[in-house]
Amino acid sequence: MFNRRKFLKLSAVAAITPTIGAVASPIDTNNDTALANGTTIKEPQKDIPIVREAEVIVCGGGPAGIAAAISAGRKGAKTILIEAYGCLGGVWTTGLLCNIIDYQNKGGIMQEIVKRLQETDAQYSAKCYDPELMKVLLDEMCREAGVEIRLHTRITAAYRDKKNKIEHIVTESFSGREAWKGKIFIDATGNGDLSAYAGCKFDIGSPENGKTQPASLMAIIGGLNEEEMVKNGYMMNKGLTAEDAKKKLYKTIKETNIEPSFTKPTFFGIRPGLVALMTNHEYEVSALDASQVSRATINARKEIYSIVDGLRKKGGIWSQMRVLTTGAQIGIREARRIHGLYRLTSEDLINGARFDDAVCRVTFTVDIHTLTKAEGGAYHNGKVKVKPYDIPLRSLIAKDVNGLMMVGRCISGDFYAHGSYRVTGNAVTMGENAGIVAATAAKTDRLPQDVPWNEFGIQKNQ
Repeated sequence: MFNRRKFLKLSAVAAITPTIGAVASPIDTNNDTALANGTTIKEPQKDIPIVREAEVIVCGGGPAGIAAAISAGRKGAKTILIEAYGCLGGVWTTGLLCNIIDYQNKGGIMQEIVKRLQETDAQYSAKCYDPELMKVLLDEMCREAGVEIRLHTRITAAYRDKKNKIEHIVTESFSGREAWKGKIFIDATGNGDLSAYAGCKFDIGSPENGKTQPASLMAIIGGLNEEEMVKNGYMMNKGLTAEDAKKKLYKTIKETNIEPSFTKPTFFGIRPGLVALMTNHEYEVSALDASQVSRATINARKEIYSIVDGLRKKGGIWSQMRVLTTGAQIGIREARRIHGLYRLTSEDLINGARFDDAVCRVTFTVDIHTLTKAEGGAYHNGKVKVKPYDIPLRSLIAKDVNGLMMVGRCISGDFYAHGSYRVTGNAVTMGENAGIVAATAAKTDRLPQDVPWNEFGIQKNQ
């Protein structure tokens, strides 16, 4: 006979008894009450465990960060790579960029990536790559270099010692708050988060009005017959692009009564049946404001679906067109530019500057996407005519904090220089050489700026 009282008693015991094999949570469950004053709270003081120590810690696993970690690992430094998302690659993978710019004149790790992508049949060319293949490749290259990877982990603080040298960072993850100790840190966060937390000064936006370049969400499209798309002038063969194709696509989208936010919409063929689409600008979005980035992401996704639905309703070559996936993160072109030992300027680009401590030769134009739709909704060169120029190592070394380097779009430069060096082919080469420098400095107990540049074995890629 069912005994309700006995059942409830057993259920209560079961609810408080750990399941056999269960592991206690490592998260601090201290229930001390936070002090609140109506507008803020004051957290109770807690000890944060130092979970790892390393010679080089790279924060951010995008194109610049993976290259920095791989090269530091190859130089024999104990290296940790911390990434906020669930895969490496940053804008290459979670951002679905599917287009590597300014990589042809680069050697080293950039060419290794290209070669290993080319050895597969996953895409027409490495320039317009398969993002899933890129994830696996970057995992493998980091593993081969002995890099310890921590995914799903975001930096929340950085602390300096009495000599103004960054010594610890704090992260948040499924594991709770954790501290990490390192000799040399590399900021590859894109937005310059690590440097800002450490206390570095920075610039942001246009010198005229402080506005930043728009964000863009990428999409992968299925259901298009590439041969027909090329025949009808909407795209070029095998990942190539052309201005005429962009203009025709823009005109056709407008025929569906949709005014695209970006006036140069572009298809990139990845492989038969798989096409990347760039057709969105989200204007006046601060990459440092999560609410703004959230709204921009939602708006951008809605616009992409509206455009694809509108084209599909036209029938014909568009009748089977569907969105397969959109980026897990919206593409951010611009945020903090951290102050370094040297600030790269538009004058350096115009003059084709050369430096003894060069770490990267840039050949890409200034590519500034219009700051508002009223300015045309496309891109321009800011009236800066570029000659191939060098990025000096000093632009990768923080001015205000010791033991800290920057790579990728957060290095030290002005608004116009940033519009050129920010693309990912340059980011990889910057990262590779920063990793070499960081490993050398860490293993000899020096700061990056204290090691003569000719000791680094830098890949100049000139």
